[in-house]
Amino acid sequence: MSETITPNEAPADDAHLKQSMRKVALTALAGTSIEWYDFFLYATAAALVFPAAFFPESTPTMGLILSFGTFAFGFIARPVGGILFGHFGDRIGRKRTLVIALMLMGVASTLIGLLPTYANIGIAAPIILTVLRFVQGLAIGGQWGGAMLLVTESAPADQRGYYGAYAQAGAPVGVILANLAFIIISASVSEEFFQAWGWRIPFLASVLLIGISMYVQLHIEDTDAFKELEALKEKRLAETEGSQVLVKRSPVLEAIARYPKRITLAAGAFISVQVNFYILIGFILAYGSDPAGGGMSRDMVLAAVLVASAIQIPTQFWASAYSDRHGRRGIFMLGAALTGLAAFALFPLLDTGNFWLSVLGISAGLGCLGMMYGPQAAFFTELFSTEVRYSGASLGYQLGAIVGGAFAPTIATLLWTEYAIIWVSVYMALASVVSIISVAMLTETYKVSLSDTG
Repeated sequence: MSETITPNEAPADDAHLKQSMRKVALTALAGTSIEWYDFFLYATAAALVFPAAFFPESTPTMGLILSFGTFAFGFIARPVGGILFGHFGDRIGRKRTLVIALMLMGVASTLIGLLPTYANIGIAAPIILTVLRFVQGLAIGGQWGGAMLLVTESAPADQRGYYGAYAQAGAPVGVILANLAFIIISASVSEEFFQAWGWRIPFLASVLLIGISMYVQLHIEDTDAFKELEALKEKRLAETEGSQVLVKRSPVLEAIARYPKRITLAAGAFISVQVNFYILIGFILAYGSDPAGGGMSRDMVLAAVLVASAIQIPTQFWASAYSDRHGRRGIFMLGAALTGLAAFALFPLLDTGNFWLSVLGISAGLGCLGMMYGPQAAFFTELFSTEVRYSGASLGYQLGAIVGGAFAPTIATLLWTEYAIIWVSVYMALASVVSIISVAMLTETYKVSLSDTG
């Protein structure tokens, strides 16, 4: 098998290849951006709106903890989504499962925008909210593997990191869109209207995902690596015609049986990204706007996270392109180490109440985090063979998400309110240590062939 996934090597085909890759990459970026926008809208609303809207009978601190608790349900669902969509992604293709995941997220987020509050339907409101958050988690658990493989399995072998960064860029772009939506709505309406109805508008805009999913279905082809796998299956089926054909077990079970160590270490590698990311975009909104914390206005903190997320994007592309030339592990571990160090500068800078110093603190964290998150798509793709790649990569990613990200804002809130804010920095740094150890135990992957079918 050739190492290059797209075999058109003739000069006459170069322009067509680049044009095709741009279409796939930009489509993946658009889809993941809106998908993550929906997922992060919840994080922003959980910090700023949901405590009062869905837990009004609790104290402010307990309401915040309960709100972040429902936020965690999305992470509990992510491994389930990874398993479910991973199974079908390895069976029926990357594109079809991505389309279903996008549709699912669009429907769940739109319904959150239509959900009555506690004042209208009582305890049913937070229960339904939690269920819809779980559905969001299922969708994001399936979306990442589909979008990531659609790009990395289609890319030239020496540019998998760079093109994979397009799928990864959806996360910071989603943060920017979510925060921008809240800033615009908050600035356009009164505080009373914002708390009652204004916060719903960004969720209702999620209907755009349905349009993007239809575009993917109609205009994007599945990856060459998956097509090669299907061709190989048909060849083997023809060779065994007239005899009993052994039906292989679920791709998820096959991935767990074949790659238990890689899945576990991939999850460990992702922990630093998740802990630091959700503290930097979720918990930071509550801390920065609290008089006992940064003491800034809500819109000022949202704007600071927005600017920092914009800085994260070029960092991800640079680190991803670097990993194509020098390997995934080194830049990943450097990013983890710098992210852990940046955690100790974050809260002193926020405590000044100065906007630009706060931007500096958050940007340092998200920028260093981008050195891990950018190359991660290619890194996780290369860890697994084609027939279980969707399942294996999704399992590693989503297990790391639930361990690292699910309760990060809640743990940070408890450490802050019960002890001191310095312990939140310690927590962030320890997560980085876990990621460094995990990546150090994995082998380098950037020169492997994705045509391997195990």
